[in-house]
Amino acid sequence: MLEKYLLQMPQKVFGGRNALENIKSIVSDKNRIALFTDKGIQATGLISEITRHLGEKEITVFDELPSEPTCDQAQIIADEFKKKEFDLLIAAGGGSVMDIAKLASVMAGSDYRIRDLLEDQQIMKKGIETLMIPTTAGTGSEATPNSIVAVPEKELKVGIVNSSMIADYVILDDVMIRKLPRKIAAATGLDALAHAIECFTSNKSNLFSDTFALEALDLILNNIEPACDDPEAFDAKNAMLIGAFYAGVAITASGTTAVHALSYPLGGKYHIPHGIANAMLLVPVMKFNEPACRNRFARVYDRVVRNGKASGTDGEKSEWIIRRLEEIVKHLDIPGSLKEYGVGSKDIDQLVEAGMKVQRLLQNNARTLKAEDAKKLYSEIL
Repeated sequence: MLEKYLLQMPQKVFGGRNALENIKSIVSDKNRIALFTDKGIQATGLISEITRHLGEKEITVFDELPSEPTCDQAQIIADEFKKKEFDLLIAAGGGSVMDIAKLASVMAGSDYRIRDLLEDQQIMKKGIETLMIPTTAGTGSEATPNSIVAVPEKELKVGIVNSSMIADYVILDDVMIRKLPRKIAAATGLDALAHAIECFTSNKSNLFSDTFALEALDLILNNIEPACDDPEAFDAKNAMLIGAFYAGVAITASGTTAVHALSYPLGGKYHIPHGIANAMLLVPVMKFNEPACRNRFARVYDRVVRNGKASGTDGEKSEWIIRRLEEIVKHLDIPGSLKEYGVGSKDIDQLVEAGMKVQRLLQNNARTLKAEDAKKLYSEIL
């Protein structure tokens, strides 16, 4: 656990019933609005929930945003965005939309390129205020200073991290996730679960991150299944939205670990959705980490289990948490094999080589993970 730590958060976070109404006050002194979203969100009609609060403002919509973007795809959007001057950038979407929007926000008025940021992340500066409105309860991108992009020649996803990308405003309104398809709700929800439990067991965990990670685990573990299964489970969906945000805050104060490190090559080369890749690796990595995290898993049990055995041993509580993770992954119909995505035994060594390069996250892992360990973990989900 870190002895010195830092908490960075968006300046203002609006949540609760009809939280979208706060858009009016946010844009009161702004005239030219850039709205980042994607075609899928446009098709649901959710964007009207936002635009009806913008009144007569000049709105330019950018909706050609790809999912799981490469650094070059994000650059194309940023270049288009830079052709006009705006007073505010609103991102309404999942992690990909918000990540591209955050990169665009630090490109405004600058000469550097996204590939420059891959080499030196300290050169970026915020160029425009941002408002993040998540449409999934998962990535936590609305809370973090991170943007994840794929680098094609490396066949790997890379995190670009700088406090300049922390949002100025965030709105958490469960109306934005009520129509979320079960498959997407499951993948993104499990991504949030991975964030929370990885941050809580990270070598960089601390009093700040633990506060948010534990609350996130309580909200997510006790609500993820009804939130995904029942379209009318609005309380559970709201709990997931808050839990995903808290897990994002935990990332800023701590950091993810081997689950995310090993998932990056799966997304970078095989284009497996980020949440699915994390969900497939979640239980194998937590089982691997269990000897080093037993007391931490026991603390999670004590926090999240209602009417449980308070007198159980740390080992029993730890076993219960891992079994619960297995139950949730199975219940939410996460694919059980990488073969469904065209990954074979011949690809394992290359995955290991790429995954082991993500030392930024692997050094956070409570149990040292070597190449032979990574090979076993990938083989478990083959």
